[in-house]
Amino acid sequence: MSDLETITQKISAAVGENSGLGKIIKVDFGDAGKILINGASVPNAVTNEDGDADTTIQIALDDLIAMSKGALDPMMAFMTGKMKIQGDMSVAQKLAPLLKGA
Repeated sequence: MSDLETITQKISAAVGENSGLGKIIKVDFGDAGKILINGASVPNAVTNEDGDADTTIQIALDDLIAMSKGALDPMMAFMTGKMKIQGDMSVAQKLAPLLKGA
């Protein structure tokens, strides 16, 4: 996993056609780009477009990579400010298992 396109493809495969999220989540990597996960539509859609979301997760791309490899604990990332969540926190928690190995 080295770039945004690869991460987007892995998240798309993990989300599948119906993730059960029922919400729209944006993962914002700042200048590195964004991933928009539309879990409200069936089939679910994962793109690199920007758009409105129920929950926005702000994190550096390198920190997401570290989390997916198990080198960075998601709770520690949140507590230390490496990851910021705006909106419905419970939706972000549902996304965590889908990001493993992304």
